[in-house]
Amino acid sequence: MNSFPFEVVAFDLDGTLADTAPDLTAALNHALGQLGRPAVSQESVRHMVGHGARALLQKGLAATGAMTPALVDEGFPIFLEHYERHIADASTPYPGLVAALDALAARGVRLAVCTNKLESLAHGLIDAFGWRDRFVAVIGGDTLAVRKPDPAPLFEAIARAGGGRAAFIGDSITDTDTARAAGIPCVAVSFGFSDRPPAELGADMLIDHFDALIPALEELGR
Repeated sequence: MNSFPFEVVAFDLDGTLADTAPDLTAALNHALGQLGRPAVSQESVRHMVGHGARALLQKGLAATGAMTPALVDEGFPIFLEHYERHIADASTPYPGLVAALDALAARGVRLAVCTNKLESLAHGLIDAFGWRDRFVAVIGGDTLAVRKPDPAPLFEAIARAGGGRAAFIGDSITDTDTARAAGIPCVAVSFGFSDRPPAELGADMLIDHFDALIPALEELGR
């Protein structure tokens, strides 16, 4: 157990732990519809996620017409109300994730979440999946005064998880930039919400399935 190279492994949430695009798309399209805008595709939303709910709404508005602060202020509570009620209607953990989390826990690794999702929404999604006891720390986009790619949220997640040698798992340039700024090894998943080819994220390791996570971390820790 003590031979595993990392004491803490932190994860991004949307596009890393779970495919949340269906429910994010539904909430965004609900808000856009209330603002008189057309719907956007789920595939397009996959490239809009990563900077928090308000940024997602801004991108949705920009994709369907003019984006103004007034429209964002009007649509944001509409988005949040719908998303909170339907946060896990169609969202699903990625294949192999639960087994990978179990394998990390069996090795004595403490698990954390570091996301730009609002902390309350992160907790809501984690609870909906029955993961409350899996993660000892959850840092959201509004937990601190700054958010990823500033490294402070990742440092905070690691500290709240008890500290020690850590690695970060993500799916976007925001995540790899955060890990780089923190000086922490990063594994990127190829199946998430990246706005560019995963090979261009600059991660230390790239995996195509969570079955590969433990070997990747072991190799990074050599």
